[in-house]
Amino acid sequence: MAEARGLREAMDALLLQLFRDLEDLEAKRGALNARVEEGWFSLSKARYAMGAKAVGPLQYAARMEPQVRVSTCEAQDGLHKFWVVKASSQTPEEVGPRDAALRRRKGVSSAPEPPSSPAPQDPLNWFGILVPHSLRLAQASFREGLQLAADMASLQTRIDRGQSQLRELQEKLRHQELRAAQPETAAAGQ
Repeated sequence: MAEARGLREAMDALLLQLFRDLEDLEAKRGALNARVEEGWFSLSKARYAMGAKAVGPLQYAARMEPQVRVSTCEAQDGLHKFWVVKASSQTPEEVGPRDAALRRRKGVSSAPEPPSSPAPQDPLNWFGILVPHSLRLAQASFREGLQLAADMASLQTRIDRGQSQLRELQEKLRHQELRAAQPETAAAGQ
């Protein structure tokens, strides 16, 4: 009986945490929708200010480099966490020695350094030097939206984990109640 009470208390605590997480997720969804809407509105204002053809796919760079990346890791409790990090000029695969073998150099001559890849260019520069403020607002809105999306993904994994734990606790409680009911039915049958 005490074990069933402990299971019910654990279920209650888990349900409260799930409701808080769901409330946070709903608030972040609302904030994401507001950011995206604000971003599109700012983008349309920029298109109006600069001209419809001045802000469009024809201005995109031929080779785009990401400014941010979404990283993930698995925490000790088994949950995946997501976050947004600024993209560096080198990816992890590019870091390290450039040549597989060591070279012996004679004298003090300096070998030319291989050109390093430049830092990611700000996409606003694709549209000119003096871009409207609304275009900068659109960029900021979409960046905030990306961070919110990463937060929402982390919350969703926590909610999924909580739901599976809740199902496990419900199953344990059901088995305990069945075991507790079996001796009573056996005694009533005699």
